[in-house]
Amino acid sequence: MSHRIKLFIIAVLTGMLFGSPSANAEVEPTTSSTIIEEIESGSEGRITIDIPSAILRLILDEPVSKTPSHAPTVHPGVNKMSGYRIQVFSDGRNQHSLESRAKARGSAILAKFPKYRGQIYSYSESPNWYTRVGNFQTSGEASEALTELKRAFPGFASEMRVVKTQIIVIK
Repeated sequence: MSHRIKLFIIAVLTGMLFGSPSANAEVEPTTSSTIIEEIESGSEGRITIDIPSAILRLILDEPVSKTPSHAPTVHPGVNKMSGYRIQVFSDGRNQHSLESRAKARGSAILAKFPKYRGQIYSYSESPNWYTRVGNFQTSGEASEALTELKRAFPGFASEMRVVKTQIIVIK
């Protein structure tokens, strides 16, 4: 990058950091070449940067969205999308009792956390049975719930983990 371009970038950033002149101050439009000449000559004068109003509105008035830009759109009704669940049971040993053990784990969680009613999923992918809890859109939400479940069920906390999977969101 040339020396002149670097100086221009510094001038623009300086203007943005230290604000614009007061409303009563006399503002003289300057071009980028004028700014560069003032900086190169060591002028102690005031540097004015003319920023188009459309850009100023974008810089100053644009609300900051708290929703990640990559967050999926949830439409009214049932939505299937990529998300996270907490796996609370996964086993392939003792085939004759796997289904009942998987469902018992889900029932235990539901008894302590009624907020997960309708969000307990026990299923088989031979030879294993799984029980997963929740429909979390972000890994942060799932991690918070995982911490809560591990505290409530320390006996099988070491088996619990967040997994990325298809979830169902009803709006």
